[in-house]
Amino acid sequence: MMLKQAVAYYHELLADAGMATASQQMLDERLESSKLIFGGRRLSPYLRPHFVTESDWAFIHKTCETIFGCLQKVKEAAIEDEAVLHELGLTEIEKDLVRIDPGYSHVSPTSRLDSFLTHDAYSYVELNGESPAGIAFSDSASEIFKSLPVMERFLERYTIRTLEGSSKLLDALITCYTEFCGGRMEHKPVIAIVDLRDLPTIKEFELFRDYFEANGYRALICSPDELEFDGTRLRCDDVAIDIVYKRLLVNEYLPIIDEQPALLDACRAQAVCMVNSFRGKLVHKKAIFAVLTNEKYQHLFTGPELAAIAKHIPWTRKIRHEKTLVRTGSGSDGVSGGKTEEVDLVEWTRANPQKLVLKPNDDYGGHGIYIGWNASPSEWDDAIELALKNGDYLVQERVRTAKETFPMITDDAGNWEMVEQLVDLDPLLFLGKVGSAFTRLSSNELANVTAGGGMVPTFIISEK
Repeated sequence: MMLKQAVAYYHELLADAGMATASQQMLDERLESSKLIFGGRRLSPYLRPHFVTESDWAFIHKTCETIFGCLQKVKEAAIEDEAVLHELGLTEIEKDLVRIDPGYSHVSPTSRLDSFLTHDAYSYVELNGESPAGIAFSDSASEIFKSLPVMERFLERYTIRTLEGSSKLLDALITCYTEFCGGRMEHKPVIAIVDLRDLPTIKEFELFRDYFEANGYRALICSPDELEFDGTRLRCDDVAIDIVYKRLLVNEYLPIIDEQPALLDACRAQAVCMVNSFRGKLVHKKAIFAVLTNEKYQHLFTGPELAAIAKHIPWTRKIRHEKTLVRTGSGSDGVSGGKTEEVDLVEWTRANPQKLVLKPNDDYGGHGIYIGWNASPSEWDDAIELALKNGDYLVQERVRTAKETFPMITDDAGNWEMVEQLVDLDPLLFLGKVGSAFTRLSSNELANVTAGGGMVPTFIISEK
């Protein structure tokens, strides 16, 4: 009740035209000066942050960290068991990459769990365990939204707590590097932020570079073709690199890996500490949920972990011709209940589009996703055949999604209107612990910035 009242009050404040205009103008000015631009457009075209209550935030903390403990167990099993690697869908070259010892134990030092929080459910839809974007963008957005005129008035009645992730990312880098060095860091490491050239995320790289250097660490932004490895040190422009903050996705590196092998060679030689390592691919594959929810792998987890998986992870399988257990029974939204029965997976998928999604195991930006309840019978059949032919697709149950109305800027002149948005809450984890979060908003069912959505900071709210 308090949350609804707070949102209503915030929107009531925006009904004052002068307040709304002043807030919108400040937002636009500071988005530009703070580099919160993604591909030439506003990253936050909204006049309100996403509010989460203190009690919900505590619950999110506990749940995320329980689930991430399960992911670490899957990593350990995958290193030992070829069958788990196969279930995750790793290719032969990816298997070779994950066998490279990164010099530290954590599978994914920086990660993001994409989730939906409703009044009666909390569900994850996927994990970004390889190279999550948005940490620095979120920090900058928090500072901007906290200073808007409308927020200053709002704080006369409510208390908010902002979140911050850049310091926690830096701590994760240094923690991994210290372990990589055998427990003792003899000098302040040089950090290289590595990704392809000319990406829309370059503004975030600049924010990180500036943050690292402000905290006493030399930092540079470079692409794989600028790296050189002499058998001892990895360098860029003759600068020796100690830590690679890898924003480069494995899928984007593989096509150029033979022509630009310096990063790979340095990792093989344990000449550089790369975070996240290639082993992040083990949990970045969307099929990680197919391992968590499959009866074949229940032995990996404790009773409380299995309960958390059943409650918060959507039932997921690799789409293929096999018999498997599915959850049966459903509510009005098509979400399955807790009982199970054995079915032919392909035929069951064909018969139940109203509660299923087909998605590629290893892609991002909303590419290749087929939403069953939005498809005609022939479109769904075609999607199933495409997925089977591809050989690396997942079928996943529908989860309860969250929607809220946000004041959204609709044009370059700064006009805005109230628009219902899909609300994707994205907790950020550092070394398996929740440290921050941001929220992605979208007018369609793919809440993804690359696919055209936007983001706002997540604020933790309480009454004065």
